[in-house]
Amino acid sequence: MKVDKKLVRLAEDLVSYAKNKGADQVQISINEGSNFSVDVLQGKIEKLTEAGSKNVAIKVIKDQKVATGSSSDLDQDTLYGLIDRSLQRAVLLNPDPFSALPEKQSATVNAESLNIYDASIQKLRPENKIKMAKKIEQICLKDKRVKKSYGASVSSFGGVRYLANSNGFSGAYRRTSINCGINLQSGSGDNLFDEGKSDYARRLDMLMKPEDVAREAVHRVTRLIDAEKIQTETMPIVFEPGTAGMLLGFLNGCVNGGNIFRKSSFLTDKLGEKIAAEHITVIDDGLIPGAPGSKPFDNEGVATQKTVVVENGILKSYLLDTYSARKLKMKSTGNGSGANNLYIQPGKHTPQEIIASVKRGLLLTGVMAFGLDNSTGSISKGAFGMLIENGKITKPVAEITISGNLADVLQNITMVGNDLKHSGNVVSPTLLVSEMTIGGK
Repeated sequence: MKVDKKLVRLAEDLVSYAKNKGADQVQISINEGSNFSVDVLQGKIEKLTEAGSKNVAIKVIKDQKVATGSSSDLDQDTLYGLIDRSLQRAVLLNPDPFSALPEKQSATVNAESLNIYDASIQKLRPENKIKMAKKIEQICLKDKRVKKSYGASVSSFGGVRYLANSNGFSGAYRRTSINCGINLQSGSGDNLFDEGKSDYARRLDMLMKPEDVAREAVHRVTRLIDAEKIQTETMPIVFEPGTAGMLLGFLNGCVNGGNIFRKSSFLTDKLGEKIAAEHITVIDDGLIPGAPGSKPFDNEGVATQKTVVVENGILKSYLLDTYSARKLKMKSTGNGSGANNLYIQPGKHTPQEIIASVKRGLLLTGVMAFGLDNSTGSISKGAFGMLIENGKITKPVAEITISGNLADVLQNITMVGNDLKHSGNVVSPTLLVSEMTIGGK
């Protein structure tokens, strides 16, 4: 798939049309792409989808009043009519002085250098992707400890994003993605446990092999067999990358500019303050080659960048789009699309070294349900994992809850793993938190 110059011209033409019809500012976004997905259960195809799509989203601003619209019909007259109707609606709305588009920036990023497009993904034949899904499930079901498969899946995407606005910005970039995974059940009677494994990549050569996905899925679900509830106590918790990512996702919401200006985050007005242990650095970087959240510009046309959110425990920045930046009298950090690639900087310790350092604690392997409050930082979630005794994993535990406060958890991170992998746009290495409350019997 190549950048279509006709769609570039269409976006720029729609900007000109809206301006001529009286819009003070206008932004046009066009997305085109092809999606494929297959779900396999018991070796048979349950669902298969392959489709292409194109859509246009418009945003017009007139007298500080904003109206939006979208269409999957790219006929020029249809889109002109959409702009006309949006301008008519804008008259009826309330003005918002913070709603203007971002100023044009001189900095640009070479989209191809980000390595987020892989032609081999789009060349991969459907039958090969079906074989991948079947192979993952087949390997898993060979293990007699696996009671049930909920199905394996493979999906892929390839497309181009175009964006133009009346402040002089015009850009486009190609992107691809592919992911695969499976969910399984193990156990017996009332002691049933569901777990699985999935992987996501921008490039085919960065995706886990089907054999490795299956092996990890089986490991994750079978280690929970015969899990027991433990007594309520306070103990250290080792967060695996997946559950540590949950913590970072919570932090992401707390440093989000929208929550900050609405004062619905416990980190409001905390810039420059120590909010985490000194060895904790959190970065959002939209320019990591091949990473899931990398892109040359956000959905407002602001160039993505590397933003240090927390440096050696000190809160240095919020993650801001143009609107929240204006509300806070700051500058956009290129996060108009949310977090790009948010991660905790890895440490020097292997996961095995971290576990070996714990006399009695919990290896947290999964959480469920809600239980996070941005405004207070409180955490309360159902959980399961593995008990650690004298530096060794001894038995699985389930039907427990973990509770605490993110403010305390960040300060109490005593060890950081070296196992960071950019398998999502919010990721973390293994973390050791010195103490949290485990609710059990």
